[in-house]
Amino acid sequence: MTKSDKFINPFTDFGFKKIFGEEENKDLLIAFLNSLLPAPHHVVTLTYKRTDQQGGTAFDRKAIFDLYCEGEGGTKFIVEMQKAKQNYFKERSLFYTTFPIQEQAVRGDDWDYKLAPVYMIGILDFIFDEDRAIQDRDVIHYVELKDQHNRVFYEKLVFLYLAMPNFRKKLTELNTFQDKWFYVLKNLQSLSEIPVELRDGVFKKLFQVADLANLSKEEHQDYITSLKYYRDMKNVTDTAFQEGEIKGKIEGKIEGKMEERLKSIQKAIRRGKLTDVEIAEDYEVSLEEVQQIRARIS
Repeated sequence: MTKSDKFINPFTDFGFKKIFGEEENKDLLIAFLNSLLPAPHHVVTLTYKRTDQQGGTAFDRKAIFDLYCEGEGGTKFIVEMQKAKQNYFKERSLFYTTFPIQEQAVRGDDWDYKLAPVYMIGILDFIFDEDRAIQDRDVIHYVELKDQHNRVFYEKLVFLYLAMPNFRKKLTELNTFQDKWFYVLKNLQSLSEIPVELRDGVFKKLFQVADLANLSKEEHQDYITSLKYYRDMKNVTDTAFQEGEIKGKIEGKIEGKMEERLKSIQKAIRRGKLTDVEIAEDYEVSLEEVQQIRARIS
C-alpha cells in the first residue's frame, strides 16, 4: 500500500468481504447481484449463511466459500472472488454448487425433489486460457445446462463468470448500472477521488465503506496483510504467465525452424543429387530420419 492509496482493493480477501460480506453492507451485495440478474429474478432480501460447508460424512471433503447467501424463495448464491488463475477453477465451481443443492434434501420418502435456484458467481481477476486463445472479449460468461439443440435443459443452476480484465470502458462510456459496478470493481484501488459519475445511490455508500480513512486500526492492519498476500499471489501468477509466453515464443521459433529444415530435406531428396548420408550430414540429422522422410514422400 502506498501513501496515495485512498480506497481498498476489492480483489483482496479483506476488501471483498468488507464491501460485500458484512451485514450492514448487505444492500451493496444486493445491488451488485441485481446488476447481473434479469429483472424477474432480482433479489429483495438476503441472508448470509455459513461459508464453511461440511460433506455428508466426516470423511467427505468440505468446501469454504467466500460468500454464501440465500434470497427469497430459498435461492442460493455463492459469490467467489478469484484473484489468481487456478487450473481447476471451473471444476471447483461445480463442486461448490453440489453443497447448496444437497442441503435442500428433505428427510423422508415423500420429497418431490423440487429445488430452489443456485447461482455460482465468480469475479475473476484473470481470463481463462481457452478464452484468451480465441481472443474472447466478453466480460460476462453466462453458463447453463443445455441439450444438444442448445435448449436450456435446467434453468435453476447458473454459473456467472466475470472476466474483469476484459472490462475496458472509461468513465464516459458507462451506460448501465452494471457498467458502473464493473468499473468500480476494476478501478477502485487506483482511484484518488470519487468520480462525478459515481457519487449517488449505492455507490456513495460503497466509497464510504471502501475509504481507508474509515477503517479502524485493527481493520487497517488486516487490510495491509491481505493486500500483501494479494500482491504476492499476483506477482507469482503474472511471472508464470510471462514465462509461459516466452516459452511459447521459443517453442514456436523452434517448430518453425524444424518445419523449414524438413522442407529443405524433402527438396534435397527430390533433387536426387545427394546421398542420404550426405543429406544427413548437411542438415545435421540422423541417417534414419532422412530415410524416414524419403519413405514418406516416395
